[in-house]
Amino acid sequence: MTEQQKQASLTERVGEVIDQLRLLVQRDGGDIQLIDVQEDTGVVSIRFRGACVGCPGAAMTLKMGIERNLKERVPEVTEVVAVR
Repeated sequence: MTEQQKQASLTERVGEVIDQLRLLVQRDGGDIQLIDVQEDTGVVSIRFRGACVGCPGAAMTLKMGIERNLKERVPEVTEVVAVR
């Protein structure tokens, strides 16, 4: 498997989990967008949208919801960060 195939595979798996988590976030009027997956470090970058922007609970959602779920379902993920 080439590095590009590994990257696509990791990005696809992360994207599938993000799509599932989006449904939960959208219930509260927010949204999340997958921005980047760094295959070499396992860092995933997302962007909060809608009601999540500026929400005091966004940090908790990021670490205890999104990051925890991604780490459980995609072991290569080491961290999830929010970008603007």
